Order: sequence, then C-alpha cells, then structure tokens
Amino acid sequence: MNDGFRRAFGRDPDISAAAPGRVNLIGEHTDYNGGYVLPTALPQQTQVLIARRGDRTVHAYSSEQTVGSFSSFELGSEKRAHSWTDYLQGVTWALAEQGFHIDGFDVFVTSDIPIGKGLSSSAALQVALTRALRRLFSLALNDVQLAMIAHRAETAFVGAPVGIMDQMVCSLGERSTALFLDTRAQSFERVPIPATLELGVVDSGITHSHVTGEYKTRRRECAQAAGLLGVAELRDVSIGDLPRIERLPEPLNRRARHVVTENARVLAAVEALRHEDSPALGRLFLESHASMRDDFDVSLPEIDLLVDIASRSPRTYGARLTGGGFGGSIVMLCERGAAADATHAVARAYGGVTEYVGQVLLP
Repeated sequence: MNDGFRRAFGRDPDISAAAPGRVNLIGEHTDYNGGYVLPTALPQQTQVLIARRGDRTVHAYSSEQTVGSFSSFELGSEKRAHSWTDYLQGVTWALAEQGFHIDGFDVFVTSDIPIGKGLSSSAALQVALTRALRRLFSLALNDVQLAMIAHRAETAFVGAPVGIMDQMVCSLGERSTALFLDTRAQSFERVPIPATLELGVVDSGITHSHVTGEYKTRRRECAQAAGLLGVAELRDVSIGDLPRIERLPEPLNRRARHVVTENARVLAAVEALRHEDSPALGRLFLESHASMRDDFDVSLPEIDLLVDIASRSPRTYGARLTGGGFGGSIVMLCERGAAADATHAVARAYGGVTEYVGQVLLP
C-alpha cells in the first residue's frame, strides 16, 4: 500500500490507520431511537495512509476506481460534492467544528469492504481517517469521542440520518466479540461470540443508500410515534406499552412495535450469547427479520427469499437482513465449520432463482 501512496503523491506516507467494517447481529433501527444494538467487527477493513502537507489543502486518492480516484479540497471550505470525498470532508469539517486544528494532508485510501452492502463502508472510512488524523496531529480524542466525530461527519455534513452504531463498532469493535451497545448512554460491553458458532454474510446484489429515500422516512416516523406516545425517544417505551402502541395510526404503530420488540430481542440475544444458546439466538434472528419485513417495511422480496433459503440451510440456526435495509446483505448464524459451505450454497441457490448474483462476503 505504501507503493500506492508513492505512485499517487511521489513521497512516503507519515502514518497509516485502519478501521473494520461491521455486521449487525441484531438491533436494527434502534440506535437512532436511543436503544440497544449488537454488532461485531468484520475482517474486511478500510486503510488510509496520510502525510502532512504544511498548507490548507487536502489531496485524496482512492484505489477503488468505482468511486473515482483523485480529488482535493481546502480545509475550512468543505462543500458537499456528492462523491466519496464527502466522507473525508465531513471528518475535517466536524473536527474544526469541535475546535480541533489540523493542517492539510495527502491521503491514500484502500478498502476491501463492499460499498452499499450494509457493512458500514462509510463509517469505516470516517473512523480510519479520524484515527489517522488523531495520530498525525496529536488530537486529544478517545475512541468514543472519535466515533462521535465520525458520526457528526456522516449525519450533519454528508446528510445520512444514521444512528451511532456504525461509527461506534468501527471504532470499538473487535473480532470474535459482539459489541453490546447502549446508544443512549454510549456505554458498551464486549460479549464473546461462542467458539461453537460461525457467522456468514451473503450479499443480495442490491445496493442501498442512507443519504436519500426511505431511511429518512423511517426515522421521521419513529420520531412521530414517540411524540404521540409522549416520550422523547422510543427507547422510553417497553413491551408493557404495546397496547398503547397498537392504538397509534398506521404505520406508526408498526414502526414503534418493531423498535420496542427489537430492543427486547437485543437484550435476549446478549443472554443467549452468554449462555451459548445457539437455537435461541437463531430464533431471535428470524423474529427480527420478520419484524423488519412486516412492521418496519425495510426488506425486499429478494432479501426475504435469501433469508428463507438461508434459514433452511443445514447446520444454520437462523438468518436475517442486516443493516438499514432496502438492499444489502443477510447475516447467517451457523454451526462451527459450516458457514463456508452454507453461505456458498445459499448464494448459488439464490442466484438460480433471481436476476441478482448472491455474493459471499463472510467467511
């Protein structure tokens, strides 16, 4: 990768930093409602190499030709360009907003996290860059504060109304553990994933974006439901409030029901992990997907088909849509040693009955 930086900028980088992608095990659309989530870090990651320039210019190069290669901007004059560099500009803008001073720099980006597959490619880029800038300019940021800077970049600058989960797990997540995160308190616990389990991720072939479209609508509907229930966030209502929730107008009743029951499923999933109860965790996966499909309306027929094929796969406990929805990937919970065969079999079966090509992203 140093060679790529040298080819792009004619010199060596000063430092490098990386951040992983993530797959969310359970807890979808709960983070921006103050709730609970349970993601884990992926082996795929985004890496950045940077070098100080000594002026106010940022030159950026990406090895991913699908997103464009070279771009530049001036610190203090960041402006959305509706390209991949918005995520870089968002970080430098957010740092300045919080009072941190940096100089111009050259940055080279490479990544093996698929874009638009529900695996937090954008959050990984933001966290990796912020980590690199923290080191290069000795910024006084801990890992939670770093995640908050990256989150501010994506929501306030890029304009994607996402919750805090992605940036937190990209900053704090570790392989072989799930990050049990209380998004309101910004507190977390790393829960070991039992060695008897393996995760599989299969891409549907349908890309998505959180910047525009239905994701914003779902967030608005959740806020409306909370207002009608007289609470600040849907985190403030529980399973015991379901009779009140049912009286909300359509579709707000279903949106709130998903969030409340999904929070309960996250708590149950943490207990299932602690007790190594794989069948229980698999059932929670399937219940979560049904709720996302029927109550939150973020699945698609192709995703439902993929989950159905996966859930009937031998040595698989359950499967569900992972990420914000409207495309992306599913996560499968498999017996140890079964994920590779199961995911490839599922991808082949899916590709045989749809116009899309299923792609195995993990293992």
